[in-house]
Amino acid sequence: MARAATGLGVRELAQAAAVAANTIARLERGEALKASTLAAIRAALEAAGVVFIAENGGGAGVRLRTPQGGAE
Repeated sequence: MARAATGLGVRELAQAAAVAANTIARLERGEALKASTLAAIRAALEAAGVVFIAENGGGAGVRLRTPQGGAE
């Protein structure tokens, strides 16, 4: 969901996170990845504007960061 929200393709996200495109595909299939790999992907998504929302009884989620100076 986070990748789609940013408009990044699999290869673009993989390049930004310095991982293989196949690794992004594995993540999207729900396969287990190393913590360091997940951290790199998360950092790349956050740099692209994704905000991760902690689980608060309704489940974890993502949203795009509001541009600075923009209306909320």
